[in-house]
Amino acid sequence: MSMPTRTAGSEKTGVKLLLCVLGLYLLDQVTKWYIVLNFTPPHELTNMVTDRVPVLVSNGLMHFDIIRIHNTGVAFGMANGEIWAPFVFFGVQVLALVGLCVLYRRGFFRTRLLKAAWVFVMAGVLGNMTDRLLQGFFVPGAESMGFWEKLTGGYVVDFLDFSFPWIVTADFPFGYHWPSFNVADACVCVATGLFIISAFFFEPDSPGKSDTESTPD
Repeated sequence: MSMPTRTAGSEKTGVKLLLCVLGLYLLDQVTKWYIVLNFTPPHELTNMVTDRVPVLVSNGLMHFDIIRIHNTGVAFGMANGEIWAPFVFFGVQVLALVGLCVLYRRGFFRTRLLKAAWVFVMAGVLGNMTDRLLQGFFVPGAESMGFWEKLTGGYVVDFLDFSFPWIVTADFPFGYHWPSFNVADACVCVATGLFIISAFFFEPDSPGKSDTESTPD
């Protein structure tokens, strides 16, 4: 009888992947906290932007601003402002983390593309989940709130704002405005792209480099 054991090589790979996750997670958190500490919060009732720094002035192709938006919904502002959104999406993020860890332990992410996708999606989920847990403690007037009210008042900080004046529609007569996002959202999008690409480009395991090997009992 034999049982699978993790090789030294797979352990090193796991450490490298976790360090990559940590790097992306820190990038996400550092940029968000810079925004929180240096930008005026959006309007309390309407969530309209009150502080905007132009980075790329519209040249007919694209306009890019740094702003501060509080998003209680999911990526790119979907379901923002809905009462149920913080609870549902936090629960979804917890389930996603558990599922990603279980699948990794079971060897689902075997190829380089899948491992890279795992890194990006883990960093993205952890980054936005941290916001939902902590940001409610730093909203204006938080000192007078109870613990539960602060915890459930969490939001995701979005600050990357793009618009495209050449894409004119009935809803966007002055040019299409892409929903504001952050580094964690970008990581999730990159991960999605890598998952899709990996479905079309099969990358076989290198001989002798599998994550598990059999040892006699």
